Amino acid sequence: MKTIYLLRHAKSSWDRPDLDDHERPLAPRGQKAAPMMGQHLGDAGLIPEQVLCSTAERARQTWAAVAPYLVPQPTVAYRRAIYDAEADDLLVMLQHLPDSLGSVMVVGHNPAMEELAEMLIGGGDATARERLAAKYPTAALAEIATDAEHWADLAPGTARLQRFDRPKDLT
Repeated sequence: MKTIYLLRHAKSSWDRPDLDDHERPLAPRGQKAAPMMGQHLGDAGLIPEQVLCSTAERARQTWAAVAPYLVPQPTVAYRRAIYDAEADDLLVMLQHLPDSLGSVMVVGHNPAMEELAEMLIGGGDATARERLAAKYPTAALAEIATDAEHWADLAPGTARLQRFDRPKDLT
C-alpha cells in the first residue's frame, strides 16, 4: 500500500504586485493556517517518508511551517517542476518514486493538486469526497491511499480518499 498526501500551499500574499508569482510569500492568513495544519498532521500521525515541495516561495514557507510538527522529519526535495505542473505531470512524478517509499507528500499548487486528487480517487470517504469536490482551498490536505505495491502502478481511479482536511475544519 502507498499513501499520498497532497498539501496545497497556504494562502499567499498579493500585497506586492511587482513580485514575480514564483516569489510571492504567505499572507498573514497563510502564516496562521500552515502551522495549524502542521500540528494537525503531527497529532494525527500523518507523517510522510518523503516530501516533494514546489520551489515557489509560498510553498517553501508552507512546508517550513508544517515541518516542525512532523516527527520523525521526512526528507524533502524541492522541485521547480511542481510549480507549473499539471495533474498528469504530478502523476508521472509519483510513478517514478522508488518503491521503497511507502508515503509521499506533495506541497504544490492548484489547479494541479485538485485535479490530481480527482484523477486518482475511485472511492473512499464520501464526506471527504464531497468537501474536495466543492473546493480545494489553500492549506488543505488530501490523504489518498492505493493498494498498488509499486508507484509505477499508480493510475487514475485506483486510489481512495481517506480524508480531506481544511484549515477551517481545525478552528
